[in-house]
Amino acid sequence: MHPLRTLGRTGLKVTRLGLGLAALGRPGYINLSHSDDLPGTEVSAMEQHAHKVLDAAWEAGIRYFDAARSYGRAEEFLGSWLRARGIPPAAVTVGSKWGYTYTANWQIDADQHEVKEHSIEVLNRQWQESQANLDHHLDLYQIHSATLDSGVLTNHAVLARLAEIKLNGTAVGFSASGPNQAQIIEEALSISVDGARLFDEVQVTWNVLEPSTSAVLAQAHRDGVGIIVKEAVANGRLTTSNNDPDFAAQRAVLEQVAQRLDTTLDGLAIAAVLAQPWADVVLSGAARVDHLQSNIAALNVRWDEEAAQALAALAEKPDVYWSRRSDLAWN
Repeated sequence: MHPLRTLGRTGLKVTRLGLGLAALGRPGYINLSHSDDLPGTEVSAMEQHAHKVLDAAWEAGIRYFDAARSYGRAEEFLGSWLRARGIPPAAVTVGSKWGYTYTANWQIDADQHEVKEHSIEVLNRQWQESQANLDHHLDLYQIHSATLDSGVLTNHAVLARLAEIKLNGTAVGFSASGPNQAQIIEEALSISVDGARLFDEVQVTWNVLEPSTSAVLAQAHRDGVGIIVKEAVANGRLTTSNNDPDFAAQRAVLEQVAQRLDTTLDGLAIAAVLAQPWADVVLSGAARVDHLQSNIAALNVRWDEEAAQALAALAEKPDVYWSRRSDLAWN
């Protein structure tokens, strides 16, 4: 693992690769073949499995871990692992998110897996829940999928509370999703409280299929904003789990480049993100140790301009990408 770096101007120390727990904290998720990644759906079995993946990440040198209130029991699993392993807060950086409530009740076929609400009431409740689960390890608290239509970026009570949280020592940021990510990022980063920019970090979906935020992220990086990239393998679409006949031509390109660079499809996808000079942390969303190890191998890929040009041709229009993502089945 590469040496620690600072996440923008937050002062938080992070590694190039981090581990996101979206697929480890709940039995149902939209990753392709998620059903094959888990040892069972019992809470105790999933907690033990999550601990094994977290152990592998720690042993590999990963020091940034990312959860959310809506990731089922992800915060609980992460918190119990940190306590069981006796990892002091100064040795690791932990981020979580608020704004979505997990509602699937541990069911895979639930009618609704999560409910979005960016109100001050939800922020206050989930802040207390996150602190209870992660205690002094919680370093970064993010709005989960900030959007223009939720009104969170103009909710003065929420912004004031986030400023208070920041003043008390926890960095605040936001994650972005959807076809208008660039607009959301620009809007959020323009917000100031008492003359200072409120958000010093953004978590964004960026991969070779959805690179539409490249320009705004490059500018944000120049302005000292920390950038964490999620969904680098596009929920499995950029891995061997994607056998969609309509993706066969794109997969052929990926396989050709991966073979030339002596890596796997997931390694190639993550290496493409690592090659972006503005990316501080790239999250692995692996739900198995072997998948995590394959992701980590991306650090050794010798990226070049030929690969960049070949994969640039795979980019989809943002509305197409996000439409296809919304069609992925919970499994």
